[in-house]
This record gives sequence, C-alpha cells and structure tokens, in this order.
Amino acid sequence: MSLNTNAWNRLRYTLYLPVYDLVADRIFRKYRKRSVELLAAKPDNAILILGAGTGLDLPYLQGYTNLTAIDITPGMISKLKKRANELNIPVQAQVMNGQELDFPDAAFDAVILHLILAVIPDPMVCIKEVERVLKPGGTVMVFDKFLSEGHRPSILRRLLNQVAGTLFSDINRSIGAIVSHTSLQMELNEPAALRGTFRIVRLRKPKL
Repeated sequence: MSLNTNAWNRLRYTLYLPVYDLVADRIFRKYRKRSVELLAAKPDNAILILGAGTGLDLPYLQGYTNLTAIDITPGMISKLKKRANELNIPVQAQVMNGQELDFPDAAFDAVILHLILAVIPDPMVCIKEVERVLKPGGTVMVFDKFLSEGHRPSILRRLLNQVAGTLFSDINRSIGAIVSHTSLQMELNEPAALRGTFRIVRLRKPKL
C-alpha cells in the first residue's frame, strides 16, 4: 500500500505543480520564515529539507551553505533547483522518498519538515528516519496541520478526511502520537495558521 500511496503522491503533486506555489506560498510564507528563525541554525550546519517541494523555504535560508533538499516528485525538485539558482543558494537537491532516506546515520545538524508529516503515507516511519539521520543534539522544525493534543477526530472529521487525505493531506494526525515513536523531545509547540489548526513545532534529539 505504501508504494501505491507514494505513486499517488508523486502523481498528484505533479498535477498540482502549476498552482502549487500560489497556494503553498502566500498563505504560509510567514510561518515558514518563523520556523526557520526558530531553528536558529549556524550558517555552515548541515540542514536537510525533507519534502522540500518547489523550494519555498529557500528565501529564508539564504546565507546557509550546507543545504540538502529532497522530494518524491521530480517536477518539484526541478523547480526547486531553478529557484535555488535564481537565489544563488547552494543546495544539493535530489528525488528521494522521505520514508527511505539514503543518508548515513547522524548526517545532519537539523531537519526541516514543512507541510510533509500530514502528507507522507507513514509519518511514523518518516520521523524515525529523521531521528536516525539527525546528529545527537540536533533540531527538527515542523510546520503542519495537526489535531489539538488530547483530542480525537469527530465522526464528521473522519469522513471529511477520506476526501482530504486522498486529494490534499491527512487532517487527523497528532504530532504527539507521531513523535512518541522516537526519542525526540518536543521543545516548542505554538499555534500558526488557521487559528492553530497548523502548528510550528521544534523537536530536539537528546545528546549522547
């Protein structure tokens, strides 16, 4: 099922390419900027942007010299490379499945997960991979839509999720439940877009 879902994600985001930036940038740009500011990384830190899309985070990462960006959709990576060239930002960009990271353990100082944990087929597998490639003491910045902690989705919300999950993203995921499968520690969880439906979350991998 994961392979089929990955194929569907690749197909639908290829279809969304012509309008993706209009939807994903104007509404969320200030939250992307806020998330990168909260990351507080050093310019030479090794940073992975997982589910990087067309590179809408890049304007807020100018000055960083060790960026890696991955996305499962080839068309997204093509647009990201073009944006990186226009901004004169060095980025190692490649097509890759966020649930099967082709990187060694402890390869990155930080990972950025913007609008991906609600889209990727298995967020638990993804976050475990993030934990694996993150250095001890490293930071993860998450910006996405999540259920309020301690709340269960209503019957109506579960029904709506059948459509939303197929066409856009899952609206019933819990960041607490996802992170609980790892040793990552939640340092910050603040409301963002749509009255807190979207959250900005900072996670930290414990030092050895």
